Amino acid sequence: MTPAPASATSASAADDRYARGLAALSLVTGTERPAVLDSVAEIAPDLARFTIEFGYGDVWSQPGLTPRQRQIGTIAALAALGNAAPQLRFHIAGALNVGCTRREIVETFIHATVYAGFPAALNALAAAREVFSARAESESDAAGSEPEPESAAVPATESTPAADRYARGIALLQEVDGPAGPGVVDSLADLAPDLGRFVIEYVFGDVYARTGLDLPTRELASVAMCTALGTAGPQLRVHLRAFLNVGGTREEIVALLTQLAGYAGFPAALNGVTAAREIFAEKDAGPDAAH
Repeated sequence: MTPAPASATSASAADDRYARGLAALSLVTGTERPAVLDSVAEIAPDLARFTIEFGYGDVWSQPGLTPRQRQIGTIAALAALGNAAPQLRFHIAGALNVGCTRREIVETFIHATVYAGFPAALNALAAAREVFSARAESESDAAGSEPEPESAAVPATESTPAADRYARGIALLQEVDGPAGPGVVDSLADLAPDLGRFVIEYVFGDVYARTGLDLPTRELASVAMCTALGTAGPQLRVHLRAFLNVGGTREEIVALLTQLAGYAGFPAALNGVTAAREIFAEKDAGPDAAH
């Protein structure tokens, strides 16, 4: 059998990547023929092609994460970056298209207050409001469409009695971060005791205790945000450990960090992989080597 010419093999591989990428992009956009990159192709056709071949054909199509996890990780990273509103709106819509609920999206942005601050979270929620409004209008125009269940569409109002916030926060901190978690808070006692208390009461007693996201999804979002920010190396390591503690896998971590190369850049992804390598080695060495 005569082998195919190298140029033909290369062209076939490129066609496969493009077709695979277009299929993944169609899943995110919810359309058979995504037109989102048409305006990019007018001025930078190679960039449009790279987006489909690499971003979706190579990266998004890899195993390791579900479409829901990929979209939660992406909107978490974009919310933390705070400088890509059009892309954030696109991926909020994409999250809905792959099965995320409005409540999960809102909860991801409430979670972002901890890692990227309230302005970033409020801006992300403004983007979500735009997408939700547009989606509601299109759904009302579609004959026979069924609205999203109220439990999924309307974020719940959750509150905890003031006396319970600290106790609930400590319990969740230990569940997520293990025995060393309270030690981080204790280290603030001599300099910023109120900040330590806020970590327990707000971060864990208020935010982590909310029911809109399960703990593995919260930690996936935390890893995505800390990686994208690029300024939170110690905290990224804490949340890589925590993701594994609450049931996440190494495969999911590597897949998430690989995906973030497309949204936060290769340096941020490579730094994330370096941190993950350290945490994996620590886990392999046993509990006595941790922390």
